[in-house]
Amino acid sequence: MLAGRLNVSTGKFAVEEVDEPHAGRGQVRIAVRAAGVCLSDVHLIQGILKPLYLQGDTVTLGHETAGVIDEVGEGVHGLTVGERVLLQAGEIRGGSVLTRGVDYDGGWAQHAVATAGTVVPIPDTLSFEQACFIPDAVSTPWAAITATAGVQPARAVGVWGVGGLGAHAVQLLRMIGAAPIVAIDPLPSARERALQFGADLALDPEDPEFAGLVGEATGGTGLAYAFDFAGVAGVRVQAARSLARWGKLILVGLTDQPLTVPDGTRFSFLEQQIRGHYGSGPEHVLELLSLVALHRVEFSGSVSGTLPLAQAAEAVRQLDAKENNPIRLILMP
Repeated sequence: MLAGRLNVSTGKFAVEEVDEPHAGRGQVRIAVRAAGVCLSDVHLIQGILKPLYLQGDTVTLGHETAGVIDEVGEGVHGLTVGERVLLQAGEIRGGSVLTRGVDYDGGWAQHAVATAGTVVPIPDTLSFEQACFIPDAVSTPWAAITATAGVQPARAVGVWGVGGLGAHAVQLLRMIGAAPIVAIDPLPSARERALQFGADLALDPEDPEFAGLVGEATGGTGLAYAFDFAGVAGVRVQAARSLARWGKLILVGLTDQPLTVPDGTRFSFLEQQIRGHYGSGPEHVLELLSLVALHRVEFSGSVSGTLPLAQAAEAVRQLDAKENNPIRLILMP
């Protein structure tokens, strides 16, 4: 079968022929129908991110995967051949959190094997293209909003970076009643998209009137919550300066750059907080599927384009270059 394979030692990525996997005990195999391309995949190829638990040097990328079960291993109950499913983006093994497509083979392939406990049935009304990226692209901001930040309605929120995660954050914040929602992005097209997804105000971070505009939008109090989805050191400084008393800065975007608090005394006096966030839990995916089933959210506007699996390298290039400012590019094996 075809699979998008990365050698993490050499940095070489290629779509190549590999042996077809089969479901072992406690596993199922799916025929992959759609797999999301995430900035984390780009960072893996670039060597910015490194797998912690990968055995060997090579891995099939892709942690956002949906398809149809075509093989059920021994000891698996409640899952059947022909069932439409998505795969959770990771699992706990031996007390460690392992990520699909990073620490073990993922979904940029014609077939993928998964532990039965990471397989989630999806309704017939949900397309594979939209289902595949609910784990991570949607569940990560959802977990950051509901679990890490504990956002309350009618509270001011800032979203820095309206890409694959931030665009969904705006949509989800709107749904739970956060207000006003201020989206910040240097790209005009991203700011326009933020307004379409439900932001009340969209700002350029380089606007010389930035601080005044945030103050005007929040009645002079500042932001109760500020989310960094960009993973940029300068964003974190600007976001911290925009916080209200007791405000929380939530770090979702990943960077290896130092974290700087621009005025430590003021930060302490206003009793502000900085919280790190990473990924999501299985429960967050199930919550989102419930919301989809109740027609509270839908993600058709998030599918920026589809490409065949053989063109995975081109999808990576487009995302890295922000060509046409994509939310999610989808590979179709």
